[in-house]
Amino acid sequence: MRKADIESPGGSGTSQPRPTLKKETSDSRQRVWRGAAAPVTRDALRSALMPTINSMSATGLVSLPGMMTGQILSGVPPVEAVKYQILVMFLIAGGTGFGAAAAVLGGVYRLTDARHRLRLDRLAALQAT
Repeated sequence: MRKADIESPGGSGTSQPRPTLKKETSDSRQRVWRGAAAPVTRDALRSALMPTINSMSATGLVSLPGMMTGQILSGVPPVEAVKYQILVMFLIAGGTGFGAAAAVLGGVYRLTDARHRLRLDRLAALQAT
């Protein structure tokens, strides 16, 4: 695991892939699209989903989410409250996953041409604006 995966700025899953995508694609200049894009895409998605997965692993053990606590205090059986909380956590993780995948694949699509060549001039055009 890289240091960037652990100490990521922000904490939002959809804002994580862009810096990783920029840095890693510039290092992969001479490789073909699949060889250059697959590791970058995998690392960007991993770093984007890391905060969500970490929060899901701590839910219920370290922290009690507000919705689940409110339901338990209002008299709903704890098993029912936990079911709703698990549903909400999976919906959040799914939305973050779809958003991160769209951002990464959109970035890879933008940085490659029809012949699957890496176009760093397009990256420079994005940085100038």
